[in-house]
Amino acid sequence: MARAATSSHKRAKPGAKGGGRFFHVEVRPRRDFVAFRVQVLGAGGIERVAGQRASGDWATATWLIEKSQAHVENGGLVGDSAGARKLIRSLGSQPRLIRGDRFKAKPHAKIPASEKPTPAMRRARLANIRKAQAALRKRRATRRSLP
Repeated sequence: MARAATSSHKRAKPGAKGGGRFFHVEVRPRRDFVAFRVQVLGAGGIERVAGQRASGDWATATWLIEKSQAHVENGGLVGDSAGARKLIRSLGSQPRLIRGDRFKAKPHAKIPASEKPTPAMRRARLANIRKAQAALRKRRATRRSLP
């Protein structure tokens, strides 16, 4: 039978000052989502909490920035690493302190239609076309080899 936790080892409340490895930057409210998934980006230090809406669409709910990669200055979050600085710049507003290690910011800035497709969109489209063509070639090759 499991023993109850002693009173000296209580769980830290979310957003408690100093508790945890990450600064949490909320970009969309939790109530908009029905499920969540955490994705580690790059070599680590920055993670994305993706939320699934009731419609099935996925969007970023929260960014997690390791405390070794950023610090709090005048109620705002300042990146110490290149990755953290890039992420904070890409947000729609400067993250503002709510309490403890919790921040709130707007989602990334909208790209005007006149600037689309972006170079990243073009690369992704070409990669998808290449994948589809490779799958088609593979399917045709297996049909020819069948008796």
